[in-house]
Amino acid sequence: MLKVCCRPRTFAARLDSCIESTPVARHLLRAYLSALPAGDRYADTAELLLGELFANAVQYCDAPDDRHIEIRFAVTNGLLRLEVHDAGSGRPSLRTVTPDDEHGRGLFLVNELSAHWGCYPRAGGIGKYVWALIAPTPTIAAA
Repeated sequence: MLKVCCRPRTFAARLDSCIESTPVARHLLRAYLSALPAGDRYADTAELLLGELFANAVQYCDAPDDRHIEIRFAVTNGLLRLEVHDAGSGRPSLRTVTPDDEHGRGLFLVNELSAHWGCYPRAGGIGKYVWALIAPTPTIAAA
């Protein structure tokens, strides 16, 4: 089920809480960014980080399977803000991974590639949202 709400510079959608919704979330982000004058400058990093945050929400959420995951995008003061909301009680935390670990690098990527990120409880006390601020990639001056 997909419910979409659009306002200038803000986008929100609720997606099914399943791994198959991850590419849908990235597609919606690409569509949102394509409508912005400099949206392509956020695209690569934003798609990667949204994919990681969404996949983490699906994988680690302890809420019932019928609960949706909400995604939100907005550009404010030149930074793209991504939010992923879920009804789970757990909070994400960075952990140390070894070269042999096959998983566990998602938040490391978020930490390294975003300007800032965090996690807050949702209004009403059910669940949380994880957010990340993404700076646009610099433009390369013509020689």
